[in-house]
Amino acid sequence: MNLNISKLRFTPVELSIVLSAISALATILAFNYGLKFGVLAGIFLIGLPAAIAIIIFPRFGVIVMLVVAYLIMGVSRFGIDFPLGTVMDGILLLLIFGFFLSQKITPNWGIFNNPTTFLILVWIFYNLMQFFNTAAESHLAWVYTIRSVAAVMLSYFIFMKHIRSLKFIKLLFKIWIFLAFLGALYTFKQEFFGFSQFEKDWLATDAEGYYRLYFIAGRWRKFSFFTDPVSLSYNMVMGAVLCIVLLLNPARFYKKVILCVLIVIFMVAMVYSGTRAAFPLVPITLFLLAILKMNYKVLISVGVGLLIFVGLIFAPIYTPNMMRFQSAFRPNNDPSYNLRQDNQKFIQPFIQSHPFGGGLGSVGMWGARFSPNSYLSSFQPDSGYVRVAVELGWVGLFIIICLG
Repeated sequence: MNLNISKLRFTPVELSIVLSAISALATILAFNYGLKFGVLAGIFLIGLPAAIAIIIFPRFGVIVMLVVAYLIMGVSRFGIDFPLGTVMDGILLLLIFGFFLSQKITPNWGIFNNPTTFLILVWIFYNLMQFFNTAAESHLAWVYTIRSVAAVMLSYFIFMKHIRSLKFIKLLFKIWIFLAFLGALYTFKQEFFGFSQFEKDWLATDAEGYYRLYFIAGRWRKFSFFTDPVSLSYNMVMGAVLCIVLLLNPARFYKKVILCVLIVIFMVAMVYSGTRAAFPLVPITLFLLAILKMNYKVLISVGVGLLIFVGLIFAPIYTPNMMRFQSAFRPNNDPSYNLRQDNQKFIQPFIQSHPFGGGLGSVGMWGARFSPNSYLSSFQPDSGYVRVAVELGWVGLFIIICLG
């Protein structure tokens, strides 16, 4: 059966009528049955058409998933009593359903015939088999964590299927940069005007833990509307790197100026996050770009960029943010770096003796929740790779490095 759904079109007037009707109905329900019921009804009335649109128009679904992934954590801090993480799961399930529907109508499995597909399938299978890991203390922890380490990898097949045109890739880049820009602006808001009350309330839910992690050298690390300062920093790095790559390609002068401004904004926001592991990524990227391009203009630009970085590293600027930035390039003189090294040395014997790890969700927050008395429950991994090595063993670490 051929579903010619690509020709469906709606005019602005038609969309306005539909949205007005939904708003009016939600208002009536709120007036008669209470605000919460009206809000839930509005979500349902908007969510149902959106769900259908995600299935029928997968590119729309990809954009929705990108936007929701950026904003959902910020929304969750408002104290909404709803598992917002399931929203992302729902969008992914709808996209997967749409993927199989699209493959049924216009099959094209040849695009997945590559080594990356094989490695992703191996990774998913390996994580599924972790349910039977005899070293795991809790199977319930596996249930809670499998979606974040394996199920999300299914998005690879969706992206390979539907991100096939240069025009759509450019659109995604623009949305990506815009969302990163919003994240940077909100970082400046937190830096210069402080946290909002709902953010203070969120920090108060685990005052001791957040104070230990986020309050360093007399200043709060900023997290914008992301999960934590680490997520903010890496999003800023990715935004800066994307702008740097675009800057080295032909473009109009005003676009290059905008890109330069964005790079500075992203870099400053990254510094406010206080995540030192992100700081060296930009000079490393510049070095790799110089090797890949092998163009004298690019080499000069990269050289200037690296000189600026070196100047910032050795500049006699003693503000807390700059001192933390500089300490990323002088790790041996930093107590917290030495503490991380001791932390990794402590767990190395376990990794070496457990090739398949201690099971998904055995460390950090999930370990403390589901297996509080286990050997690993008190261990706090300081990076994603350390977490993989502990939970999935050196076999899992090898697979994820191959994927990287």
